[in-house]
Amino acid sequence: MAVEDAARILQLVVNGAASGCIYGLIALGFVLIYKATEMVNFAQGDIMMLGGFVAFSLIAHFHLPYWVGGLLAMLITAAFGYVLDAVVIRRVIGQPQFAVVMLTLGLGFIFRAVAGITWGYDSVGFETPFTNKTVNVGGMILGEDNLSIIVGTVLLCGVLYVFFSKTRIGVAMQAASQNQLAAYYMGIPVRTIFSLIWAISAGVACLAGILLSPVSMIDVNMGGLAIKAFAAAVIGGFGSIPGSLVGGVIVGIVEQFAGYKLPAGFQEVTSNVVLLLMLFIRPQGLFAERMGKRV
Repeated sequence: MAVEDAARILQLVVNGAASGCIYGLIALGFVLIYKATEMVNFAQGDIMMLGGFVAFSLIAHFHLPYWVGGLLAMLITAAFGYVLDAVVIRRVIGQPQFAVVMLTLGLGFIFRAVAGITWGYDSVGFETPFTNKTVNVGGMILGEDNLSIIVGTVLLCGVLYVFFSKTRIGVAMQAASQNQLAAYYMGIPVRTIFSLIWAISAGVACLAGILLSPVSMIDVNMGGLAIKAFAAAVIGGFGSIPGSLVGGVIVGIVEQFAGYKLPAGFQEVTSNVVLLLMLFIRPQGLFAERMGKRV
């Protein structure tokens, strides 16, 4: 009996970590944009939804291989994020934060309407190499779809670490996020860098949608996961890239145990409960960073 309980606990942890990785990827988009521009993009979840639908079209309709279609969808969504910043978001730089909040919320509504008109309001999905496949690990039956989410998130973290620490563009992005004026005087094209950050954020959101597709179908309302992702970002320390992922995993694991131990309905509010507890205990989050005011 004890062995079965241990296997069940480990299975809940793995499933929770997989859900948490999705929250963490969405939260990562929040954090990347906030660190660079001090804006909060409340349309991040809806960009994930658009990326998922783009991948669906490429893989299910145009019959591209999963890996090719997924990569192309990320590139298309990243280009969309770049254009979105260059054409729309840049116009509100310097305006009160409330204007940015209302703009991104409004964009989210527009994205959902466009997705509904283009792809319909029914849930859709596409075949992946991990769909309906399981592995047996010491008596635990784990879905390959959940494992693919965890592995994909780890690989993405490695790629982003190398990009931000080893490449000239990545270092320029870090410099611009720390001090815009100093970066400008050093010859860094700050506006272009910010648009590239929006592109990376959109590409990461698309990856979250692709990884989520074998577990949960793609629909116009899937962007609602951004609420839990926002909680994850706050728990990890808004502005901390590692914190966003750790916060997401915490929310995902706690959700799984809440669904297993507590009555029905409690699982959906778990992220809010954890968020409130964190605000009481450590308002700055687990991995708070000093954010100096940029001129």
